[in-house]
Amino acid sequence: MTPPSSVQHPNGDSAYAVFRDRDYRFYFFGRFMASLGYLMFNMAVGWELYERTRRPMALAFVGLTLVLPMALFTLPAGHVADNHDRKRVILLASLVVGGASLVLAFLSAKQFAVQWTYLCLFLVGGARTFLRAATASYLPQLVERRLLARAVTWESGQFQLASILGPATAGFIIQQTGHAAVVYATTAGLTFLCALLISFIRKHHVVVAREEMTVKTLLTGFSFVFSNRIILGILTLDMLAVLLGGASALLPVYAKEILHVGPALLGLLQSALPMGAVCCAFVLAHQPPMQRAGRSLLWAVTGFGLATIGFGLSQWFWISFAMLFLCGASDNVSVVVRHTLVQLLTPDEKRGRVSAVNNLFIGTSNELGEFESGTVAEVCGPMLGRSIAAGAMVSVVAGGIGTILVVLGVAWYWPEIRKYGRLDS
Repeated sequence: MTPPSSVQHPNGDSAYAVFRDRDYRFYFFGRFMASLGYLMFNMAVGWELYERTRRPMALAFVGLTLVLPMALFTLPAGHVADNHDRKRVILLASLVVGGASLVLAFLSAKQFAVQWTYLCLFLVGGARTFLRAATASYLPQLVERRLLARAVTWESGQFQLASILGPATAGFIIQQTGHAAVVYATTAGLTFLCALLISFIRKHHVVVAREEMTVKTLLTGFSFVFSNRIILGILTLDMLAVLLGGASALLPVYAKEILHVGPALLGLLQSALPMGAVCCAFVLAHQPPMQRAGRSLLWAVTGFGLATIGFGLSQWFWISFAMLFLCGASDNVSVVVRHTLVQLLTPDEKRGRVSAVNNLFIGTSNELGEFESGTVAEVCGPMLGRSIAAGAMVSVVAGGIGTILVVLGVAWYWPEIRKYGRLDS
């Protein structure tokens, strides 16, 4: 499985050293199958609901239905990941996602009322909340500590690659068949394949001392995050950067009102972010571990803010594409550093709960960031006496400036982030 021409680093490890571990190979390809299936699922749900209802609010309820179980189950999911075999949690959660996808395929084929679709979405959202907490905390058990950053880099890359292939594949299937049900069935198959691959992993999470589920144990993740200045600082940085600098929600406005391009180029524009992230992941994987991870993180988020400003001001398609590509690359650096440090700095018995808090911070900021961008664009356009396009530009540029100000604030308030050194230590 290891490519013959592997790049050697000064520490003796190749860019593909982590793939020599059979357990990580099963984990990596299993997670890729699951990511691909879920991103196909997301695209198909949005298409079908709008096709059947012709109501934008039907799409708004999709985000709400997926976020609600995250808010309800994040703390229990972290507790379960720390007090039960994480491999078993991954398998059970994957089976729930696959089963709900199969049920949705049946409901879609028979054209049941759309309310049933939301029920399936709630089940998928709940299962994925447990799945994310378990997978994030399980990864450090599969690879050596010095290879964790590289493993996180490759995992980030596979998700971004799935972000490119998933919607495109779902769109092709719907175009050929005219039904979203086929996509849901495909998602179920890919999720079950993920469960099969995970089942081949030999390493298990052994719970040394199981804790009862109480209010105190449920809040352990929050307590640890707020007591560790580095983790709190990097989560705050990432959450606020995503909240302020998210331009993706306004891409349809930019395509139609500013860049004057059709659906095909809008699709290409939407792929720019994951393309940048995939390229960045490949480059990072072939580089030695970061020597100044804290500074790299701060510069990456600064670059994200500057690229967001550039996108907001651009009125030419390929400049806009390039700026979004840079946003994706910069964001990937942030993701790798954040995920690696969260796992490295957290004791194993708390990793599930801290990972759950991390997922809650980032997941909610993504949804709120899209809401914030759309609201500012909607309000600022009429206030300025101009079009929605002007409001969109104000929203994006202001978000980029806000992101840079957040970096300056975090660098000042948490100086230990600036001073953090090697990412593999």
